[in-house]
Amino acid sequence: MKKILIADDNAELRESVAEVLAEAGYYTELAANGKEAAVKAAETDFDVVLLDMLMPVMKGPEALIEIKKTRPSARVIVMTAFSTIEDAVEVIKKGASDYIVKPFKIEHLLTIVRREIEESGFEKDTVNIDLDRVLNCLSNPIRRNIIKFLHRNKEMRFMELNRELKMDDHTKLVFHLKILKEAGISTQDKNKNYMLTHEGVRVFNCLALIRNYLMPQPE
Repeated sequence: MKKILIADDNAELRESVAEVLAEAGYYTELAANGKEAAVKAAETDFDVVLLDMLMPVMKGPEALIEIKKTRPSARVIVMTAFSTIEDAVEVIKKGASDYIVKPFKIEHLLTIVRREIEESGFEKDTVNIDLDRVLNCLSNPIRRNIIKFLHRNKEMRFMELNRELKMDDHTKLVFHLKILKEAGISTQDKNKNYMLTHEGVRVFNCLALIRNYLMPQPE
């Protein structure tokens, strides 16, 4: 379960946002000021931190700096009632991933939270991946389709893949499978079934995220 920290001195707002996020399937913790938020973020690796800019004890900008010191990869969404382009630039410079202006619609907040979690997952999935090699593999639509079919079916025989791809020339499929195997994206078991490796699954997930951003679903 993804963990979200909600830091705001307005108790009613904290509770209402926590309730909505809990209903959406997230685990939440609350902080009433910037210092409390910084302490909790140091103790727990939250997937997202919702951080109000105007709080007692320690204001949002100072808390943001402290949070990024202990959690450099933290996805921090700044909440503010006063927003200008200059404000947005400043919080991004300090390490915020995004910002949302109060009062906001819950649907908009959920969209931003989901996006930040997806982007965080994308970053984690691309760590230690040889991007040049992977991008070369993905440049061909046949290889992208092979990855898609293997992810959907878990494992497939050569002729099953050939039927899905509707390829007349079997040697072409052998060629593309060889490239994917050499790149560490696919492998074969002792029964000669083709399947994705752990890295192959990560590549598929990255492809899915990219596809979602390039082809957003209608609202």
